[in-house]
Amino acid sequence: MQLMSFFWNRLACTAAAACLAFAALPAHADTYPARPIRIIVPFAAAGTTDLVTRILAQELGTRWNVPIVVDNRPGAGGNIGSDAAAHAEPDGYTLLMGTVATHGINASLYKRMPYDPVKDFAPIGLVASTPSVLEVNPKVPVDSVAQFIDYLKANPGKLYFGSAGNGSSHHLAGELFDSMAGVKMVHVPYRGTAAAVTDLLAGQVQVIFDTLPSAMPYVKSGKLKALAVTSPQRDPALPDVPTLAESGLPGYEVGSWYGLLAPAGTPPDVVKKISTAVADIVHTPDTRRKLLELGATPVGNTPAQFADYIQREIAKWAVVVKASGAQVD
Repeated sequence: MQLMSFFWNRLACTAAAACLAFAALPAHADTYPARPIRIIVPFAAAGTTDLVTRILAQELGTRWNVPIVVDNRPGAGGNIGSDAAAHAEPDGYTLLMGTVATHGINASLYKRMPYDPVKDFAPIGLVASTPSVLEVNPKVPVDSVAQFIDYLKANPGKLYFGSAGNGSSHHLAGELFDSMAGVKMVHVPYRGTAAAVTDLLAGQVQVIFDTLPSAMPYVKSGKLKALAVTSPQRDPALPDVPTLAESGLPGYEVGSWYGLLAPAGTPPDVVKKISTAVADIVHTPDTRRKLLELGATPVGNTPAQFADYIQREIAKWAVVVKASGAQVD
C-alpha cells in the first residue's frame, strides 16, 4: 500500500512538473494568441499614436477573438512606456506602438536612455505614417515655399516658428528646413502643440511644422495657410498642397510614424504571425479608410523592412539633433 502511494505521489509530481514546464515554454505561432494582448502606447490618450493603436487593436481583437488592451504610459518623450515594453516578458503578449520619437529622435536627444531602441526590441511592422505640414499665419505675405524662402532671406531672424517643445519632431522639422534652405528662423518652444497653434493663430509666432491630423481643420477653414507637406509624396487629404521636396528642397522628408514592436527575444514565428496580420489589416478597405480619415497613411511592411527603417531614422535624426543643439537630460 505504501509502495502504491509512493508511486502515485511521484507520478503526480512528475505530471505537475511537466505542466509547469509546458506553461513556461515560449509562445509559438500555432497556439498564439491564447490570452489577452497588451499594446503599450507611450503617449497620452486621444493623441494620434493612441488613435492609430486603437484602430489596429480593434481589428486585431476581432480577427483573433482575444481582448487587445491599449495601455497608455506617457512621459519623458515616450521613454517611460517604451522602457516598460522593452523589459516585458518576450512572449508576444506585450507589444509597443513605437514612434519617430521613441525609435528615431530620442536616441540622440536624451543623454541617458533607459532602453536601446535597436537591441531591446523585435520590430514587427510599420503601421502608418503622418506627414507634417508647413503652415504659416495668413498675414505672412507668401503663397509658396519659394516665396517663403525668399522672404526669410530678406528678413533673417525676424520670423518665429513654434513647436511642441525642444527636441520635438516639430522643432527638428524646422531646424532641418533652416539647414536645407539656408535660412534662419527663431525657435519658440511650447508645452505641447495646442499652445503653439494658439499663438500661431494669434500671430505671436508665424510658422509651425504641425502633424497633418492636427493641421487639417485650420487649413481647411482657411485660418492657417499650408505651404507644403513634409512627406515624399503629396497627401490624399491635402492633394493640392505640394511636398517640400518638389518645392525646391529635394530630399526633405519628415513625418511621424507608428510601428509595432515586441520585446527582444520574442519568438520569430510569433513576430511573423503578428506582422502578417498587421500588414493585412492595414490594407483592408475599412481600416485603410479609418486611417486616411485620421490623416494617416497605411504602411504595413515586414519586420526586416521596419528594422532597416528604424536604423535609417536613428541615423537621420542624429544629424538633425546635433545641428539643432537640442539636448534633454
